[in-house]
Amino acid sequence: MDKIPNIVLCLLLTVFIICCGSAISRDQLYAQEKIVAIVNSDVITQKDLNDFINFTRVQMAGDYKEEELKEKIEALKSDLLNKLIDDRIILQEAKRDKIKVDEDKIKAKVSEIKSRYPSETGFQQALSLQGLVQADVENRIREQLLMYDIIEAKVKSRIVVNPAEVTDFYQKNPREFILSEQRDFESIALEDSVAAGQVAAGLKRGQDLGELAQKYSFSVDTLGGVVAEELKKELSEALFKIKLGEFAGPIKIEDKYYIFKLNKITPPRAKQLSEVQDRIYGFLLEKKMQEDLARWLDELKSRAYIKIIQS
Repeated sequence: MDKIPNIVLCLLLTVFIICCGSAISRDQLYAQEKIVAIVNSDVITQKDLNDFINFTRVQMAGDYKEEELKEKIEALKSDLLNKLIDDRIILQEAKRDKIKVDEDKIKAKVSEIKSRYPSETGFQQALSLQGLVQADVENRIREQLLMYDIIEAKVKSRIVVNPAEVTDFYQKNPREFILSEQRDFESIALEDSVAAGQVAAGLKRGQDLGELAQKYSFSVDTLGGVVAEELKKELSEALFKIKLGEFAGPIKIEDKYYIFKLNKITPPRAKQLSEVQDRIYGFLLEKKMQEDLARWLDELKSRAYIKIIQS
């Protein structure tokens, strides 16, 4: 008879645990289903926003280290709901125009994202950590391609950049097209600091480079078109203060000691229009594209019903 109350107690405890678990699940479910915005006849839920953030994280994962990625995502979070609203409006326009996406392009894009991961397993694990499956990625890519196609049709295809605009930009922005001084060097790398010091001293005394190479077992490499702005400050200061035929070093770079000989100086010059016209054209096209896209999107939004629901 004493066992009966214990059994009842266990059953009650089990029911309590199940009910609590259900309540937690319901709370989580409600949080996911909570509507954060309405765009015309579409609703955007918290889950839509979370998935968008997670997809963005997966897409950017191959380009940043873990801590950098976290910082990037945090910086983007405040803008992602507005971006999601903009995307929804553009997608609605694509559907009205009955835009279709080539499924092969979706597969190619998925493969490109996968290539940023060490293996298929690594990719799937990354998705799982974000609460996503491959179908979620494919759907998001499909949406991106739909948006690209409608923007191409409604905005980009109508943009014109004429040759006079390219010439005008070139003439009004001469400082943008100055080619910096370039220097060509011979370089020697040694692993031992003492040997590097002895080689540098020998070269500066006028010893034969070939004889020193035989004695200290090093090879000579050439570096052409070196620009000061592309180097670290310490290296730039060392290499751009010497004169033709002079040596700099030894300079420690990572685990080796380098000696440089300056062989040639190409002074700064203004680039010709023919050298930069493609770059200018691309810049002007992108500038017009962003301006026209913003105008087109503002026009769509002015006709749309948009409501952001504050928590």
